[in-house]
Amino acid sequence: MSSITSVQKRGRAKAELKVRAELLPYLLIAPAICFLAIFFLVPFAQTIALSFTTGGAWSFGNYARMAGDLNFATAIRDTFMLVIAVIPLQVALALAMGMMLQKLTRGRDIVLWVWTIPLGVSDLAAGLVWLAILQNSGYLNSALFKLGLIAGPTAWLNAETPVTLFIGVVLAEMWRATAIVLVILVAGLQLIPKEFGEAADIFGATPWTKFRRITLPLLKPSLQSALILRTVLAFEVFAVVYALGGRNFPVITGEAFLWQNENQNYGVAAAYAVLIMAISLAATFIYLKALRTRPETLP
Repeated sequence: MSSITSVQKRGRAKAELKVRAELLPYLLIAPAICFLAIFFLVPFAQTIALSFTTGGAWSFGNYARMAGDLNFATAIRDTFMLVIAVIPLQVALALAMGMMLQKLTRGRDIVLWVWTIPLGVSDLAAGLVWLAILQNSGYLNSALFKLGLIAGPTAWLNAETPVTLFIGVVLAEMWRATAIVLVILVAGLQLIPKEFGEAADIFGATPWTKFRRITLPLLKPSLQSALILRTVLAFEVFAVVYALGGRNFPVITGEAFLWQNENQNYGVAAAYAVLIMAISLAATFIYLKALRTRPETLP
């Protein structure tokens, strides 16, 4: 009788352990879920509700006012131009830097550390750094004047020079955020088995063929993650643009800031925020479809 009781106890203990093992993953992620629910999902729902509320009633008034904003079309154009210009350049540059790191045999960690220093610089600080370079009395004008290439201070960042202002913002964004893409791509490159490249060398494949036939296909998951993250952040760009161009280069996030802080209209600001979210979700969906990778094709 006692032996039967002990067997039953052992059976219950095993069942309890199994239940605990099944519940453990959920318990571990519970703090993160609570954090997201409190600090993301609740404000997210409140923002959407605020964007559809005008005078205490549900309406599309905030969206109509947003669409009728004087700078709305310009902000949309500037933001998309910036994303279209910056993202391909950053991905290409980060990919080239990552391939260079793969070729290094010594000092790789130091080079990677130096290249990722901009990650520790805030957006506004990065904008101020480039402002010190490109403003009328900045380092660029001083160097060009000493070389005899200009007769006096040249304005690069005002409304009368939109092309150079745009180039300045692009350069600042590339310096500030290329490291984000680089870190993701370097992690992906390290996951590619070296045996694939060695086998390609045996068959006489050229470096370009190895890059096109081996590296790029196996790097698609990392490229997908890097593109999604960087594109979402690019649509939210504000501090760098505000530091360099102010109101001379309106972007979507800047308009949301203007409506909330200067116009004190939180409904229109919320409508701009929802618009940014919708664009980011659309871009994410496109990347997930375009760069979808089947699990069986991965090493």
